[in-house]
Amino acid sequence: MTEKNLLNEPIEHIDITGFDAVGLIEAMGKMSFSARELSKASVIFDRMIGDESCTVVLSLAGSTGAAGCLAVYSDLIRYNMIDVVVATGASIVDMDFFEAIGFKHYKGSTQIDDGVLREAYVDRIYDTFIDERELQECDGQVKIIADQLPPGVYSSREFIKEMGKFLVSNSKKKNSLVQAAYENKVPVFCPAFSDSSAGFGLVKHQSERPEKHVSIDSVKDFRELTKIKMNTADTGLLIIGGGVPKNFIQDVVICAEVLGKDVPMHKYAVQITVADVRDGACSSSTLKEARSWGKVAPGSEQMVFCEGTIAVPLLASYAYHRGHWKDRRRRSLADLF
Repeated sequence: MTEKNLLNEPIEHIDITGFDAVGLIEAMGKMSFSARELSKASVIFDRMIGDESCTVVLSLAGSTGAAGCLAVYSDLIRYNMIDVVVATGASIVDMDFFEAIGFKHYKGSTQIDDGVLREAYVDRIYDTFIDERELQECDGQVKIIADQLPPGVYSSREFIKEMGKFLVSNSKKKNSLVQAAYENKVPVFCPAFSDSSAGFGLVKHQSERPEKHVSIDSVKDFRELTKIKMNTADTGLLIIGGGVPKNFIQDVVICAEVLGKDVPMHKYAVQITVADVRDGACSSSTLKEARSWGKVAPGSEQMVFCEGTIAVPLLASYAYHRGHWKDRRRRSLADLF
C-alpha cells in the first residue's frame, strides 16, 4: 500500500450550525445513563454562556480535533462561547495549526499493519491517518515563527499569539482555532507546549541559536492563567479529555490563594471523558473530587463518560442553537497582557 492509497479520504469536520441538537438533548434529559449526563452537561454549559458574570474556559486534551471536531472548537470561539483555551500542544499545533497551513487528517483503519504505515511514513491516531512528512513541515513552520521573534522567554500564550498572527497572512484554511483566537483576543495556553510538533521545531531553532533563542516558560503560563482568574469573577470549565490542561486550569484557584488573592472556586464545570475513575489519576478524577481540593464549587458540575466525538458536537450545537451567545459580552482577555 502506498502513501497515496492510504491518504485519500480527508476527515470532514462537523458543523454545529448545520444541525439543531436542542430537541435531542432535551429528550435525552428524560432518559438515563450517559444520555441524561450529556443533557445535564449541555444545560450547565449553556448556563455558563448565559451567566454574564462567568468567564468560560475550554480545557482540551486528546485527539477529537484530528477526528473531526476542529470546526467545533473554533466556532465556540467565533460565536463567543469560549473566553480562554487551555490545551495540549498536539491539539493546537499537530491538529489545528497543521490543518490551517494546508494539510489534512485522513480516514484510516485500526486493522492495518502498522509496519506498513511506518514504511509509507504515515502515522496513525486510532482510525485516523496523518502524513509524517507534512508533520515535519509543520515543525518547520513553527521554527520559522520562532526564528523571526526576538530571543527571550515567552509563555505559550505569547507564542501561540504569534502563530495566530502568522495565519492571518498565511492560512490556507478557514476556521482555524489558533487564528480565531488571535482575531477575537482569546488567550490560548499550552502548558506542555513542547509535547507536540512545536517541540521539534523549537529544538531545531534552539540548536541553531544556542546563545540567543526563544524558549517557552510553563511557569509563566501558570502565572498568566492565574492572573486571568484573579481578574475575572466567576469561571466555568468545559473539559474535553483531561491531562495537563485539566489540572492546570483547576489549579489556578489554589495558585491565586498562594499569591494572597481570595478567589471563588470554579462555579461551573463539565468534563467529557472515557477515563476510568478507579486508578486515582487526575484525568479521571471526578469534578466532585476536585471540590476536596478547593477547585470546583458544588451544584453545577457534571461528568459525562462518553467518547468526545459523540458528545462534544451535540453539546456545542445545543448551546449554539439556544443562542445565549448572541447577547454575550466578549471578554477579550488577551488585552490583560
